[in-house]
Amino acid sequence: MRSYFEFAGRTRTLAVTFAATAAFLVVVFPSLPIGGEMLDMKPGYSHEEAMASMAEYGPDGRTTYAWASAVLDTLLPIFYVTFFAGLIYRFRLTEGTWILAFIPVIAGLGDLAENAQITAMLLQYPNVGTTQVAWASAFTMVKGWIIPVYMVLGLGLLLVAGSRCAVRTIRDHWGSD
Repeated sequence: MRSYFEFAGRTRTLAVTFAATAAFLVVVFPSLPIGGEMLDMKPGYSHEEAMASMAEYGPDGRTTYAWASAVLDTLLPIFYVTFFAGLIYRFRLTEGTWILAFIPVIAGLGDLAENAQITAMLLQYPNVGTTQVAWASAFTMVKGWIIPVYMVLGLGLLLVAGSRCAVRTIRDHWGSD
């Protein structure tokens, strides 16, 4: 796994996975003709809310969403997990903290479980049980809790590294006088 983190922390890998993540979030998913708010974008939902959303999507929207959840929303976690795991690994404060790069991996696994549940619900509609919705919603909520953790960690480490670099540059420039 450590070799994956080393790969993810390369500059080119970080650039590509950042661009892919941004493209999926800003262009691809918002342009999908689903006909309503995607379940995995909500903070959580009850059986009634899930059923109402799936009814709102209509047959074409449910088909599109099921396809997107099974295909596109499987690619997205690969991109964002690789980006944030690489960021956390590359800019870790000490050698021993490389293990923190597993946080986005855990989030990605939860996201994939959520996608499987949502895809199954969309394909089974209207025969969707309350237990299945509860599992899907639970994965959605856990994902919602863990995303800010690895985002703050990754971006915080990047800021620390950037500020250290700036201080070194200033010290080298002004300290040479």
